[in-house]
Amino acid sequence: MDTPVMTPPHAHAHATAPSAPETPGSADTSGLFAQVAFNHLLGLQREFAQDGVARLTLAARPELCNNFLVVHGGVLMSMMDSAMSSAALSASGFQKAVVTIDMTTSFHQPARGHLTAHATCQGGGQSVCFCEARVEDEQGTVVARAMGTFRYVRV
Repeated sequence: MDTPVMTPPHAHAHATAPSAPETPGSADTSGLFAQVAFNHLLGLQREFAQDGVARLTLAARPELCNNFLVVHGGVLMSMMDSAMSSAALSASGFQKAVVTIDMTTSFHQPARGHLTAHATCQGGGQSVCFCEARVEDEQGTVVARAMGTFRYVRV
């Protein structure tokens, strides 16, 4: 017996994907980052995404911290995931969308203050993209690194 999937009533309040284009190659995914409500909730800012490279920033605030008063690891992971997906989108010339299929993260230092995520597309093909990211604090110290695999999907 199939179990129905329950969708919270507010789940569709912030739709993030535009309707499918009528002609192949006519998708423009450059605005997807701004449509993701979670990015707004975290306070992520995308400084740029171009030619397979992206940079995002985040100002740490108390509600993003753990019990040690440093930025929660999940926030850093979300930051790097968004940075890598932005790099992957830009590598396609913003003609495809992506979903994360794998991500490996390592944490190096506690994260505080103004943080910057740098991401690059390292390769791939028509259906997948491999990316790397790092988060640096205000002093340029690397606090976390990630590698991710992203699948290109139709919008």
